[in-house]
Amino acid sequence: MSIASRIGRALALLTKGEGEYRPGPYHLPVTGGWLSAEAGANQNWWQLGYDPVNYSESSAIVEACVSAYSQTIAMCPGDHWRLNEKGGRDRVINSALSRLLRHPNEYQSISDFMLNLTRSLYIDGNAYALGIRNDRYEVSELHLMHPRQSSPQVVRQTGEVFYRLGGNDVVDMRFGQTPLLVPARDVLHVRLHTSKGRYPYPLIGESPLAAAMPDIMASSAITQQQIAFYLNQARPSAVLSTDLQLDKDQVQALRDRWNEQVRGLQQGGTPILTSGLKVQPWGVGGKDADIAEIAKLSGQNIALAYRIPLQLLGLGGTAYSSTELMMQSWIASGLGFAINHIEEAFGLLFKLRGQPEEYIEFDTAALLRSAMRDRIDALTRGVQGGIYSPNEAREREGLDSVDYGDEPRVQQQVVPLSAASQIPAAGGGGPTIPGSPGPAAPPGSPPAAGPASEKPPEKPPPKEKGHADVQREVRAILRAASRISSRRST
Repeated sequence: MSIASRIGRALALLTKGEGEYRPGPYHLPVTGGWLSAEAGANQNWWQLGYDPVNYSESSAIVEACVSAYSQTIAMCPGDHWRLNEKGGRDRVINSALSRLLRHPNEYQSISDFMLNLTRSLYIDGNAYALGIRNDRYEVSELHLMHPRQSSPQVVRQTGEVFYRLGGNDVVDMRFGQTPLLVPARDVLHVRLHTSKGRYPYPLIGESPLAAAMPDIMASSAITQQQIAFYLNQARPSAVLSTDLQLDKDQVQALRDRWNEQVRGLQQGGTPILTSGLKVQPWGVGGKDADIAEIAKLSGQNIALAYRIPLQLLGLGGTAYSSTELMMQSWIASGLGFAINHIEEAFGLLFKLRGQPEEYIEFDTAALLRSAMRDRIDALTRGVQGGIYSPNEAREREGLDSVDYGDEPRVQQQVVPLSAASQIPAAGGGGPTIPGSPGPAAPPGSPPAAGPASEKPPEKPPPKEKGHADVQREVRAILRAASRISSRRST
């Protein structure tokens, strides 16, 4: 079967309505994987030796997309936050949620837990975790369950939701019962978008693999055909040509002489060509180049279905100027949704009031752990702009606090908008900010008068004169009169 026919049959799956015959391959939602058209033509396909094919585990692009989400989210530490009276937020460190975000159970770290939870979410569309409560009715443990052995169940009479959970050997040995039937209040269920084709709607999510399956199958068909092609053919990297007519024995002799110089222990030798022999390299044909281009397009479509930047997977695209810009682009699209979706699922299990009062948050600042320059530049601007205090910025870098570093600081020219009308205009003159010195006067000019509203300072009241002061003034007057009379006489 040619590649075009395989791709055409894969695309035909999207044009069939519900209940119509599909030529295959067929999706197996319970056991997982896909069944080929040849196997699906037989009702006893398992007895004929056919096995389901799990394209998600055999595709390098799918593994790269799923690993990008799961490993990135596992790097982000989570915290329980609560709104305080000042309008800010406080980290809660003594709640059941904060303890589980450090140690979900006795045999898994939080990184291991989030890694496998996210993988289940993006491969199967659903992730399940069983919550075990303590004597205070707090969720004290979370245990991941197998998504293909777990499913929601709805009671027809009351509409209550229960979960049938299985696939965790530790839980099975602890409770001695499999599968478990658990109420919805004790289950952490993270699911992607739901489809009406899966019951019960809307409680079962669907993986992006369903949308990317035609491209996955096309990429797998190209890979399988190329493997068979290179195994069955013996195409050399170069050929020897000559204009002479050679018989069978001469051709075999030349082949043996060539192999003696380039194969086995003599590999890398220098053959001497005689009898007009010429070496002509055997290049890649146009058909092989087209196949490589189709495989590249299939990989790009799979990445688009998972909403991952092509640059992150090395599939091309315009390069970003920094790691921070590339991560911010991903956070604004696929990664940001994934983190927020998981946060809301935790909030539903622990009955959090939601933002801004009480919520869980996974810190994406850990993604810039290796980008020290971008991280320091952001903290420097935050301190200079008065967003962070110096000690808050130092705490983010794991440094000790310093004296007088608990208060945010701004530069002197930063003023509130309410005082903008009192800022002097350029060139001097105009009103000034209350309490600030006015514009400097030119040299030699008289001092400028103050505003009309300002009153001159009042003079102190005259001091009452005593007897000694009166005598002093009389003597001064007599002396002045005697001087005047003496001048007239002369």
